[in-house]
Amino acid sequence: MIRKLAGWYVDGNALVRGEPVSDIYGPTIAKRRLARRLTALRTRTGLTANQVCDKLSWGRGKVGRFENNSWKRPELSDIRDLLRAYQVPDDEYQELENLALVARGRQWWREYGDVFGDSEYPGYEADAVRICLFMPLILPGLLQTPSYMRAQMSVGTQPPSWRERAVAARLRRQELFERQDGTVPELVAVITEASLLYHWGSQAERRAQVEHLVEMSRRPNIQLRLVRFVDGLHHGMSSLFTIFDFPGDEPPLAYLENDAELQEVNEPDKVAAYAAIFEQIRNAALDAPATTGHLKHLADTLE
Repeated sequence: MIRKLAGWYVDGNALVRGEPVSDIYGPTIAKRRLARRLTALRTRTGLTANQVCDKLSWGRGKVGRFENNSWKRPELSDIRDLLRAYQVPDDEYQELENLALVARGRQWWREYGDVFGDSEYPGYEADAVRICLFMPLILPGLLQTPSYMRAQMSVGTQPPSWRERAVAARLRRQELFERQDGTVPELVAVITEASLLYHWGSQAERRAQVEHLVEMSRRPNIQLRLVRFVDGLHHGMSSLFTIFDFPGDEPPLAYLENDAELQEVNEPDKVAAYAAIFEQIRNAALDAPATTGHLKHLADTLE
């Protein structure tokens, strides 16, 4: 992943060294930024999406898919056609062409389309500088042991072959904590006492999961907070959601999750509302040292 990297330009279909033109992010964020910039350019011209489609002899809806970020890998030829249609100045043209090339970058999670579907969640996770998540009933995937993953997935309807691929994909996601390039994100995870008390697997497996939480909570980039039963109910505790913060001026976003789907939330006021809910729940939880202490005590009871 390229993060905040300047000094590159497009030569044909290759990204090579050159004069600084813009900040470039990982593919998922580059694609999101490009969609937003293309929307702004079209608005600036005063054209409707359908008018642009007609002008370029495209099918209706194609521009809308670009602007809604419902594309996987933007075609450079399409982006160039749009930039010419919008009469973009040379310097901005070069910057956006660079952004499009980065947006076309290969992403490992596309190999797991049967697991992630069309979700951009792994990409946002990979590009984020800060991940805030609240999990009321299960433990965060980024902090799960393989035994916990298999136990959680065993209650679903997917075949065993899919479950093993899902475990492999989840373990691959966890590799972001092992990066050596200085881009390990900060994780602020709030869990509840309920998520720790479900019976699954063997006692040894449950103890290993709690010990893993203790170990991860000691990392400088991870803040784990526990809401106990005695801490009472709080607004938003029925929701499972994640808030991603990104480098530079890239706006944050929220993801809502249930057993059926992941829902991406981009509207600034809604993202701010979820951020406020998260802070309320986090403030109601034990602080990080007390959470680690509680987890150590729980692990001892599982001896």
